[in-house]
Formats: sequence, C-alpha cells, structure tokens
Amino acid sequence: MKIVPLGAGQDVGRSCVLVTLGGKTIMFDCGMHMGYNDERRFPDFSYITTTGDFTSRIDAVVITHFHLDHCGALPHFSEQRGYHGPIYMTPPTKAICPILLEDYRKITVERKGETGFFTSQHIKDCMKKVVPLHLHETVWVDDELELRAYYAGHVLGAAMVYARCGDESVVYTGDYNMTPDRHLGAAWIDKVRPDVLITETTYGTTIRDSKRARERDFLEKVHACVARGGKVLIPCFALGRAQELCILIESYWERMGLAVPVYFSAGLTEKANRFYKLFINWTNQKVKEAFVDRNPFDFKYIKPWNRDYIDLPGPMVLFATPGMLHIGTSLEVFKKWAPDERNMLIMPGYCVAGTVGAKVLSGMKVVDVDQYTQVNVNIDVQNLSFSAHADAKGIMELIRQASPRNVVLVHGEKSRMTSFKSKVMGEFGCPCYDPANGELLEIDTGLEVRALMSDQLFRSAWVREQQRRQDQASGPITEMPVSGVLLLDDDGKRLPRLLDPSEFDLSVEEEQEGEERVPGTRAPEQPADSQSVPDAGETVVFSTRKVFDGPAVAQRMGVPPGADVAQAALAAIHELLQIGATQPVRADERAVSLGRTVRVAADPVATADDLPSLSISWAWEEEELATRALAVVHRVLG
Repeated sequence: MKIVPLGAGQDVGRSCVLVTLGGKTIMFDCGMHMGYNDERRFPDFSYITTTGDFTSRIDAVVITHFHLDHCGALPHFSEQRGYHGPIYMTPPTKAICPILLEDYRKITVERKGETGFFTSQHIKDCMKKVVPLHLHETVWVDDELELRAYYAGHVLGAAMVYARCGDESVVYTGDYNMTPDRHLGAAWIDKVRPDVLITETTYGTTIRDSKRARERDFLEKVHACVARGGKVLIPCFALGRAQELCILIESYWERMGLAVPVYFSAGLTEKANRFYKLFINWTNQKVKEAFVDRNPFDFKYIKPWNRDYIDLPGPMVLFATPGMLHIGTSLEVFKKWAPDERNMLIMPGYCVAGTVGAKVLSGMKVVDVDQYTQVNVNIDVQNLSFSAHADAKGIMELIRQASPRNVVLVHGEKSRMTSFKSKVMGEFGCPCYDPANGELLEIDTGLEVRALMSDQLFRSAWVREQQRRQDQASGPITEMPVSGVLLLDDDGKRLPRLLDPSEFDLSVEEEQEGEERVPGTRAPEQPADSQSVPDAGETVVFSTRKVFDGPAVAQRMGVPPGADVAQAALAAIHELLQIGATQPVRADERAVSLGRTVRVAADPVATADDLPSLSISWAWEEEELATRALAVVHRVLG
C-alpha cells in the first residue's frame, strides 16, 4: 500500500492524503491551509501528475466533513484543475459544504480582491459530482473498490471512512471526537482490522481534564468579564463548537437571569438550525428528545450580530466566525477590542500556525494582522479547549477499536507525533509512521485470508488459553492464539474454514464404479500431519457435537419423564428436515441421514453425569445440506 500526504503531513491544515490500495487510488480530503494566502494554501497536486490528467490517476475523492481545512480546495481541484471523477461525502456534509465554500470565496475575492480564485459556479458544478455516503452503508466505487462510513462525532455529518480493494484495506479518520458532547455523540467504529489506520493527532500529547470542569471555568470567566463591563470575543466556526457553546451560554443565562446581550456573527444561524433539524439523526439522544417539544437551537438569549454593534458601550458576548482569527468578522472585531484590557478573548479550539489566533496564544503583545496593520494586544487572552478532536486517550481508544496492523499519523504537529508514535508502538506492538508532506510511505500489507472458525476449534483454544493464564496468574483474555487447519476451496465458492484437526479425516479411498459410501462412515485416516486440501477422488468428512440440556429440551418438547430425550429430538429433527426436502431423508432408531453423507446421530451416554449430545457429520461436497441440518438441530435443541 502506498500513502502520500499532500497536506496535514506533520502539520495541521489542508488535509489531503493519497492512498493506493489494491491498484486503486483514493484522495482522502482536499482542504486548504488557514495559515497561508499564497500557493501553499492548497495541496501541491503536482505530486499526483504533471500532465493535469487527475481523473485517470484518482479513482475517488472522499471528504470526511465540511471544515475548510478538509474541503476548502475541492472546487479548485475539480473545476480549475480538471478532476471529473466521483466525490463522496455524507448528506450533511454535502448540504453544508457549498455554503462554507461560498463564504470563503466571498471573503477571499470580494473583500481581499484576489483573482483567479474559484467562482460560485465552480462550487455548484463541483457539488454535482458528489455521491452521498450514508453511515454503515457499503458503496462500491467500481467492481473492486468499496467504501463504508462510520460516525465520527466532531461536527454534524463528520465520518471516518473504511476503504477496501482486494486484500488491502485502510481506515481514514478525518477529525473525530471520542467524547460525547451537548449535541453530538462519540465516534465509533467496528473492529474492522484494516491493514492501515490513518488517524489525526491534533491533540496527540494532551489528556483533557473533565468536560464539566472546563464548562464551569468557561462560564465563570465570561461572567467575570461582563460583570466588570468588558466585552467577550469567542472566535468559533459557524457549525459545531458554536452550537455547543451557545447551548452552554443559553442555559447559564437562563439560570442566572442575566440581561447582558449575546450575539452570534455568522449569517448561518438560521441555516444551521435547519441543518440540525434536517439531520437530527446525526445528533445525540438528548437533542433528539428535545426536538419533540422545541428546536434546542432556537436560542432565546442569543441574537444575530450587526456590524454597527462593534462600537456600542457596555458589556456583551460575541460568538464570531471564523475560529482562528485569520479572516472575517472575528478578526475585524478583534482589531477593535484587543487594545482594551477590560475585554476578554476566549480561544475555544486549535489554531493553525501562522494565523492571528496562534500568534495571540503564543503571547505576542503586538500582532501584525496584515502587511499594513499592527494591533496592540491588551485584551485578556484565555485558551479554554472545547475542541471536538480526540485527545491522546481517545486516539488510543480508537486504535484499540479498529485493531489495525499499521498506524499512520497525520493532522498534527511533528513534535507531538514523535512522542505519540512511540506510545502507539509500545502499547499495541504495531508499526507506526508519521510521513511529512510529499513523502511516499510504502507499507507491505501481505496476504490476508478470511476464514470461518469452527466452534470446536474456538472452544479448545479458549480452554488452552485459560489454563495457560491460570498458571501465569494473568489478567482477562483479550487476545487468544489459535492453531488449526485451514481448509481452502479450489473453486472459491465457499469461504475457507479454520478447523480443529479432530473435526475431519482425509480419505484416500478411491470410490469404485458402482460403489456407494455408507452415509456417516469415515474412510481410513491420513497421517496426523496431513493438512492439505484433498485431491480429486478423496473425501473430506467433518464432524461436530452438540451438547444440550436434556431436562430443558424434554420440558419444551413435552417429553414424558424417563423417556429418551435424544431419540425424541431426532424424531423432531427428522420431521423438520422432511419439510420441503429436495434430498432423501432417512431415519433409524439412533440417527437421521440426509443426502449421501449428512448424518445426525445420538451419542451414547456413559454415566448419569454426562450431558446428552448429538453428533453431526457430513462430507465437504454436501456442506450446504449440512448447514440446513445444523440449523434444524439448533432449532430443536435450543
């Protein structure tokens, strides 16, 4: 598998990772960097091809969520650079993405006067290429490449994506949050065991304190500032942390009976409410239940912002977009309020290096906003993390959930990645990488064979592992070595089986013309080390036992006391197998036979303490028939 970060490699911003698996190439995310306004703003697509024919080189583009550092370069790539292939994203992302892209375009073109930028028509044409990707739905890009989305929390519509082609698979997380908040649930993924997990590491060295303590600290600081007559500026993105903090302020204002005005700067407020109502299934259970009575995003105390309010005297609270003080209303208001020491700036999320937000958080008292403007920073600066990214503990938990063979770190600072990488390798014992932008990473994935394990093999392995751990006084069993025989099917019509050697015999008996095997009998045994697939003319016979609770079965079937429960069960099995049978069903006193080789027989009970059991045996070529017989046995015995 080949992996090349075009963005977010040892950096936060312009997420864009190329992955080639099974001969197919996927571009995960296509974002912009908020710290640059030159050609470094977008990923360097020349790494893909210098001819400009991106469509033939890339089979699919997948966008994990609507934040601009994950989708901001998409119209540029598809409409200005000429990619015409499919683009996959979830329905909420598809609905919200064009609105944020248009806001970004207006600020860049209409306010800053940049030329050569993508247009409104480019955004519309780009979104026509989008194919919706629903949660837990498998989407086939072509006959070989499949995609599946998992809930990522973070923001409305955010998804982690599992991709598989042939024998290779990858999970790309995008941004995710392993802790539920006031309006979204926690990220979750199946134990898909991918060859590679590509995870963000924005907070890879941070373990946050309790969410309740952070909320209390935030509200106390806001209240203290407005009580002294100051103004509070809270830069945040229009969708996501804005709703989280607005819910928090709304309930606090209600509880404390405060009359200080609270404003929200984005023109997206009404649209955001519609999105949350439309995609209610993407929110947490508390929000879903609240929607029955009212829309919890219709805020009583929070009003739309007007630019004329910027010079009003007296205290106020403003949620202003965007979240890193690099453009827009938040930067405009910061320039006005920053010189006054009574005011407060609360940074609730991560700031990319190069943005005004990052400069202020570093402690700079004089900030160059642009080449013409300097601002004296006397405002009280507070960094209270309400970021919807997973912390170090959450990232480790996701790795544990997915159980990958290799881990690749992106979307984080290099210094943080280095220490986190050693932690991953130490705890999980798997290789971990942190490639830089433009660095080609090749991972040998090897050949994976998926097989069904028999109950008998699992039970024997479990018993052995329990005994071993008892001897060593080890903890609970979380991993278990299994040693069995892998039986492959030459024509590929059946999944391979991983079996206990005692479950079958390999026969070298040549069937003579006109001679028929007696159902249920076994041919002479092969040597114990014979573990290959039999050649033509050989017969593979499987067998397993089903132990059951005799009194419980007798009570359920209405068998009189003292009667032979196993024989009664065989009679019921014979009756059920006859329903719609296309193969002959035969019965004698202690067994029922189906087809040529399938046989269900009652085992003799040696002592009064033995539990009754039935033995089921069948030949490899009649496995489908045996599956039906096993289903009937399970139905009768429970």
